Amino acid sequence: MRLTHVVAMVAALLSAPVVAQAPAAYGAPDYTQDANWLCRPGRADACGGDTAVTSVAANGKTQVEPGAVPRTGPGIDCFYVYPTVSTDQTDNSDMIAHAAETNVAKVQFAAFRSVCRTFAPMYRQVTLKALRDVLAGRATTADRVMAYRDVAAAWADYLARDNKGRGVILIGHSQGSGLLKALLQNAIEGRPVAAQVISAYLPGNNVLVPIGKDVGGDLKSTPLCHAASQTGCVLAWVSFRDGMIPPADSRFGRTAVPGMEVACTNPAALGGGRATLRAMLPNGAAIVDNAAPPVEWARGAVVKTPFVALPGLLSAECLAPGGAHVLAVRTEADATDPRTDRIGGDVVYDGKIVESWGLHLIDVNETLGDLVALAGTQGKAWLAMRR
Repeated sequence: MRLTHVVAMVAALLSAPVVAQAPAAYGAPDYTQDANWLCRPGRADACGGDTAVTSVAANGKTQVEPGAVPRTGPGIDCFYVYPTVSTDQTDNSDMIAHAAETNVAKVQFAAFRSVCRTFAPMYRQVTLKALRDVLAGRATTADRVMAYRDVAAAWADYLARDNKGRGVILIGHSQGSGLLKALLQNAIEGRPVAAQVISAYLPGNNVLVPIGKDVGGDLKSTPLCHAASQTGCVLAWVSFRDGMIPPADSRFGRTAVPGMEVACTNPAALGGGRATLRAMLPNGAAIVDNAAPPVEWARGAVVKTPFVALPGLLSAECLAPGGAHVLAVRTEADATDPRTDRIGGDVVYDGKIVESWGLHLIDVNETLGDLVALAGTQGKAWLAMRR
């Protein structure tokens, strides 16, 4: 079987529609127990660690910028569902926060604490083991419906105990984005709580819209965002290197549904066009262990902080190479610039980069600075409308 076909099977396992029905034997975790949350406000957890950034300028000089300071007082919330990272050797994970879950929350979500209270439930996700079984042609018993029901139960607990009328931004990636898309479909759209959803950031998962339109596909009443002050909208994208054409059977950026296309919103340019990205790239462990090896950020540069920024180096634009619809990320290479000309973010299988996954592993971090700033702006806009 061709590797691209196998990768499509893996992507299908993560992105197939989730329905509200579930087996009768399902039992929800007790989300009134703090142990079943990866992040909650007011405690030392995965979202409370160091988020300092070393900024590496085009001349190679470095400057350390302090990490995020927790938001205090009246404001907004963020509800995060993490991607496929579990190293448990079962098809669905347990409810214990191991290093994999803790690391991805630090890498993708902790920086948002400067603009919102941070909530991130543990859930019994489809594991890396299940995905690798598919890659090897082995059967899997992974239960995606159970994973969704866990997230829905955590959302219900958050609304009952913590929300108290606050605005909330939904943030996901990959499997997490797929589950949040299902949450919007099954538990938010058409209900009063939809008025409290400031926006949803759903990278790394295909969100379908009618060709040339903003709403009416996967989401019936939640449009794509086109302005920083817009609320009640969604951002969605899958990222590839600029110039890369996703394979014809790629599950990312392509759809076979007639009349539909994969949504692409550029967090750095919601109105369209190419823009420089405010990336916050992880300077340490990647979110999964089958990532491409880390790069040297700049010749001679010493980076000890958890994140690195490379101002002006990365830009992106929503494009349609070969009929796909992707966020095309470009490295603005310069022979006089000592910084790297090739960022990481690739998925590696059997020692080879899997081109059909694009820059999946940094869908969030390539735009993290833009997303945190946007969350702050959208939060202020939502609060102003409520007042």
